[in-house]
Amino acid sequence: MKLRIGSLELKTPLCLSPLAGYTNLPFRKVVRELGGCGFATTDLVNARSLLENNHRALELVATSPEDRPWAVQLFGAVASEMRDAAKKCEDLGANAVDINMGCPVRKVCKVGGGSAMMNELAKTAELVRGMVAGVKIPVTAKMRLGWDEKNLTAPDLAKALEEAGVAAIFVHGRTREQGFSGLVNLQGIAAVVQAVRQIPVIGNGDVTTPLGAKRMLEETGCSGVSVGRGAFYNPWIFRATARYLETGELIAEPDFEERVRVMSLHLERNIEFFGEERGCVLFRKVIPWYARRFGPASEFKKAAVRISSRMDYEKALCEYREWRKQFLNGQGVLLEKFAPTKLEAVFSGHAPLERSVIPVPQGPVENW
Repeated sequence: MKLRIGSLELKTPLCLSPLAGYTNLPFRKVVRELGGCGFATTDLVNARSLLENNHRALELVATSPEDRPWAVQLFGAVASEMRDAAKKCEDLGANAVDINMGCPVRKVCKVGGGSAMMNELAKTAELVRGMVAGVKIPVTAKMRLGWDEKNLTAPDLAKALEEAGVAAIFVHGRTREQGFSGLVNLQGIAAVVQAVRQIPVIGNGDVTTPLGAKRMLEETGCSGVSVGRGAFYNPWIFRATARYLETGELIAEPDFEERVRVMSLHLERNIEFFGEERGCVLFRKVIPWYARRFGPASEFKKAAVRISSRMDYEKALCEYREWRKQFLNGQGVLLEKFAPTKLEAVFSGHAPLERSVIPVPQGPVENW
């Protein structure tokens, strides 16, 4: 099962969504090394900052030969800046440019970007037409279902964007008002699929397992699935889902040693890109995502928030391995009462969701 976005033919219909602060080059490389990811997008980048060669913006759009195909996600509301930034992305070698119309964060919306773009269809369509005309690579758009339940503008916006020339629509099945709370509305995604004529619609929201990805494809009719927080929670999801969609086979979840191997690989990619101290400090917020599937890990998490070097990490991991032995049986396997619920069981409704809930931004939406 493949997916075409404009001139791009992806090997799988599985995409890595932008996740601000997380889907940087080190993580994208890890996901690609694990396999199954057909397309990946950078963190959202301020168009004006990119044009000004801001160091942070240039760091966000950094790539490597293995990071293909890739898109840069831009946000902004000034048509000329978005057009020129798209051209700059093309010059940097990006395979596509994605427009952020879904971010609920206040600092993005207050400048007319992100979810705010869903409230002004004509103005947004005109901005998009300028970007499409300014580059040869595909231009896509990432949106939510609307600002709130009373303003589900995604189907109308998708129609307008298709007429403006976008090559694909990525849609998160929640409103801006919801943030990341509540359930994803698969029927809302299906309405967007039905609204367009030819371009693919890629569904997004709460997919953590191959079963979840297949359900989204089947119940919405979308052409592909994009995974954000679920990929950070389960980086193997692309490989497992690609296999499941192709063969119907569910491969075994990674064991503890495989999870540690990939966590350590991720740290190395961080260090390669950011340098040892900064790479380790930034990795402090990453470790808890991996540790959620380790079983008891409180001691490891306490040590993780203090690491500043490889040595700190290795010491914390070594001490954790010793501490963790108290929860193992004679064969070195985690005792059943301490084992995390299998993700497939959670999604199938055979286990309590609260044991595997994915972390979300904290605080009221207006403060994000």
